[in-house]
Amino acid sequence: MSNDIDYEKPSASREDDSKDYERDGAADSVNLNQNVEAKIKNPLAGLSREALFADVDRFATENDLEDIKDDLRKGALVAQDPGNYEQLVELDDVERQVLKDEAEHIYKQPMSLYISIIVCSIGAAVQGWDQTGSNGANLSFPKEFGIWVDPDNPSPDDDKNQWILGLVNSAPYIGSAFIGCWLSDPLNNLFGRRGTIFFSANFCLWPAIGSGFTKNWYELFICRILLGIGMGSKGSTVPVFAAENSPAAIRGSLVMTLTEIAKLTNRVAIMDGIWGTCANLAVVDTGKIAWRLQLGSAFIPAVPLLLGIYFCPESPRWYIKKRRYKEAFKSLLRLRNHRIQAARDLYYINAQISVEHKVMGQSTYLSRFIDLFRVPRIRRATLAAGIVMLAQQMCGINIMAFYSSSIFEAAGASPKESLIASMGFGLINFLFAWPAVFTIDTYGRRSLLLFTFPQMAWTLLAAGFCFYIPESSTAHIALIALFVYIFTAFYSAGEGPVPFAYSAEVFPLSHREVGMSYAVTVCLFFAAVLAMTWPRMLGAMTPTGAFGFYAALNVVAFFLIFCFLPETKQRTLEELDYIFGVPTHKFTKYQWTQALPYWIKKNIMRKKDVELKSLYQFDESVLSSVEQRRKESQARRRSSTTSAARRQSMTKGSEFVDTGNTGVGGSGGGTGAA
Repeated sequence: MSNDIDYEKPSASREDDSKDYERDGAADSVNLNQNVEAKIKNPLAGLSREALFADVDRFATENDLEDIKDDLRKGALVAQDPGNYEQLVELDDVERQVLKDEAEHIYKQPMSLYISIIVCSIGAAVQGWDQTGSNGANLSFPKEFGIWVDPDNPSPDDDKNQWILGLVNSAPYIGSAFIGCWLSDPLNNLFGRRGTIFFSANFCLWPAIGSGFTKNWYELFICRILLGIGMGSKGSTVPVFAAENSPAAIRGSLVMTLTEIAKLTNRVAIMDGIWGTCANLAVVDTGKIAWRLQLGSAFIPAVPLLLGIYFCPESPRWYIKKRRYKEAFKSLLRLRNHRIQAARDLYYINAQISVEHKVMGQSTYLSRFIDLFRVPRIRRATLAAGIVMLAQQMCGINIMAFYSSSIFEAAGASPKESLIASMGFGLINFLFAWPAVFTIDTYGRRSLLLFTFPQMAWTLLAAGFCFYIPESSTAHIALIALFVYIFTAFYSAGEGPVPFAYSAEVFPLSHREVGMSYAVTVCLFFAAVLAMTWPRMLGAMTPTGAFGFYAALNVVAFFLIFCFLPETKQRTLEELDYIFGVPTHKFTKYQWTQALPYWIKKNIMRKKDVELKSLYQFDESVLSSVEQRRKESQARRRSSTTSAARRQSMTKGSEFVDTGNTGVGGSGGGTGAA
């Protein structure tokens, strides 16, 4: 194996799907662009111990890591065969116990890791808080700026004012999609993940304050465009930073768990009084300045983000990308419990990235962007990330995030009642995300999405039909709120937390910044489209028609996810290269010809003797100790079930023999005993 990253530009054969990119010394290779056999390969597999140690020694010598060479040797042995670390005589008892704890106590992690994820979750609060603030402000700022649409007094300017209101609400997402997201790659390249987040926090801080002092709608529009620059660069970097710092076994739940804690702080702070004046209800009775406080308060989560990022370790993968291996090891020491884990991850990440760079090679910003659609392995990740991000807007959740107060007001609620109902929407959004915390790394990202999208479709449709109930009836507003809340509960358990965690995983390190920029652009651009079009759609299609339209989009999103979204749970970021090396047609064919018939037979026809053949062929050397223990546990359960069934069958058989002999011979006792 090349002992560090190969930055040389590969030849023109780079795009040849039939070419094998071999790791030096490896017995076999897997084409990362056309992994037709669906193999998940460890790049260290097939190396003799002597060859592995020689490669480690060369890596240590060339990168000034002689002082940790012994740690790297042991780490390389563990990385080569993660499930059999207990058989390695080179490890001492403490190191074996650390690796055992890693498998059995997956949430026992260093404080630095949790601090990093908490800071990232605060970053997530910036966007959510702005949505919450603008949601409440929509009840009052249009009146002050002369763009209010009064349904009881139609005006010739109503159509224009609806579009202006949508434009102002969509401004942060326009700024994100067209400027902020695309600044992420060069900012990350120059300043790292932490520097980019610091830059973003400043743009999330000052424009938010400025929006509270605007005097007309176009000044507010400009402030919100600037806010969007910060939101875009932050949204493209924070999930990557969290994913790159987290261990594979708990990456999904860590990235989303504390993000959901952030949602709590900006949606239900009204009850707790934690954030005071930033909560919509807390300022609803302040008169004409209420909307200024609601919009301006979005600066509050930017302050701890601005300060907290200083205390976080930089991404070790970013250091490795920059060939700063000493700093990468120091960062890993803060993010892992023991030196053996840090050394293992340093060497293994570098090994995987070396293989990756043989495919991707040296590139410019423009070429990396083109590669998103040109290189097969990256193109599949681009497709999957684009679908899961687009689906977040297709499902219709941001109708509620942007306009729930206006929707409840249109349903007959007073402004204060509308804010209270919107608070319920935020509370449910937080509470029902917790099931995903415990299932995203077990059942997986794909399974959560496939379960929740059909539920979102029917609940949204039901909410739309409830508008036909007469407004004089209590059931009118009550049932609309009920189905909106049920819809939100299903969203929060699936499409809410999954897209950003998923998109941060799927791209190779060489293209992770530009890939995440693209994914967040898709999400926020269509958020802008939704925010801009909803007021006019509501006027033209009526609430029932508009809700029905988004219910249909949920069905479309379900089939897109089913056909094009591979599962990523509990794979390292580098091993996902092999997952996305599987051709799209092979993956889609498997879903329709294997996975779907299996599901129908098992869940509809209730057959118990059906088995699903796995699409992927896992090399045993890539199975972590966590996975090894899970497989052993599953094998023991199957063995126990089989034994119990066998004993039950034997018991029934012996009863049959006894009865028969008693009936025929009249002295079954002797025969039965025999």
